[in-house]
Amino acid sequence: MLHPHPYFPYTQEDVDAMLAGCGAHDIDELYADVPPQLRLKAPYSLPQAMSEPELREYFNNLDSENRPLKCFAGGGVYHHATPAAVESILSRSEFLTAYTPYQPEVSQGTLQYIFEYQSMMCELTGLDVSNASLYDGSTATAEAMLMCVAAARRRKRVLISATVAPDVAQVCSTYARWHGIALDVIPERDGITCRESLREMLGAGDVAGVIMAQPNYYGIVEDMAGVADEVHAAKALLAMNCVASTLAVLRTPGEWGADIAVGDAQSLGMPMNYGGPYLGYMCTTRSLMRKMPGRIVGATTDASGQRVFVLTLQAREQHIRRDKATSNICSNQGIMALHVAAYLSLLGAAGLREINEAGCAGMHRLAEMLAATGRLTPAYPGRPYLNEVLLRVAPGLTARGIIDAAAAHGVLAGIEVAPDLLLVACTEMQSQADIDRYVQLVKSLPLHE
Repeated sequence: MLHPHPYFPYTQEDVDAMLAGCGAHDIDELYADVPPQLRLKAPYSLPQAMSEPELREYFNNLDSENRPLKCFAGGGVYHHATPAAVESILSRSEFLTAYTPYQPEVSQGTLQYIFEYQSMMCELTGLDVSNASLYDGSTATAEAMLMCVAAARRRKRVLISATVAPDVAQVCSTYARWHGIALDVIPERDGITCRESLREMLGAGDVAGVIMAQPNYYGIVEDMAGVADEVHAAKALLAMNCVASTLAVLRTPGEWGADIAVGDAQSLGMPMNYGGPYLGYMCTTRSLMRKMPGRIVGATTDASGQRVFVLTLQAREQHIRRDKATSNICSNQGIMALHVAAYLSLLGAAGLREINEAGCAGMHRLAEMLAATGRLTPAYPGRPYLNEVLLRVAPGLTARGIIDAAAAHGVLAGIEVAPDLLLVACTEMQSQADIDRYVQLVKSLPLHE
């Protein structure tokens, strides 16, 4: 019988030995937990070998079948422009081919861009220390939860706001389950975290940390005044999940008094790229830096007095003693950290502010124009937002119906949060003509009883 995995280097004797070692009679028993419909039952249907020109033509033809949509969707992933110079910097050999950062003699390129990335993320978040880095915003938030528990020692309860993005909350829930952590949800009220519920839950005296979002999943910029004081009075830590690019114009987690800032850095010019790879950032206060997972690069001088870079505070057990590790994520999204460092250095504070101002102005114009149609209105009127807002769909329409109809005309209209709720975002990539087109599409949809 043809082996379903012809590129695996195992002989049948190897497979039999491994099955015997784990107590399984055959491959089907080994993969019994994987649903049958997800298992490969035949070799991949691959075309015959091609020459290089044929292969290029083959993939060009595949690519031509894609239909690019003008993106008005957000929910944690945003369409921003990437300066052409970023790609050029990424390809430079001192960055791209530098050796493992554990040997500074041959990896100064890698160490320098990590150091610069960390420096800029600290400035962006208003906190003392940044790592480099974690997989994405969801895993970074889950690692922040573990940090809160590690710092509290005997407390194993963490609170997470209902306004945190669902995918982030789900990853935190998975981490909590396997680390014996009680993860409780702070209810929302009118689109924001219910402060009365938060105070009541903190009053139990067993909370290690609190996780909140800024802006939250509905695009609302929450007023965090006094939250850190209440959390700290309960001897807990405050972690804030923030959209990285918005920190150029919003009050920083450090200014709010947060202990940990986490999130996804995708909004700092990373292509959406079908879902990744992205970059989970994490910054914290100086007092917590020994609890923080990931790499930290410091600057020093060598024997000749030259400025050089080295890894610092790198606990060896993070790699060899899983039970003692601050985290079991040991790999670093290095090329993505370089991407962010290049992007931020090219734009600077003024450029990042301009991008946020453009997205904010566009989103407010779009929301006002849609509201004038009577078909899409803010779900939480009066709540402040930056470049993303949750809209309520009028009777006779559905969020899914709007998305499908708009996609047929080359527009990605947003994210369906509920049958009558549509989450819409705007960045510098949407022109006034794009906004007008979106509004006309919505106005043209027939209403159903």
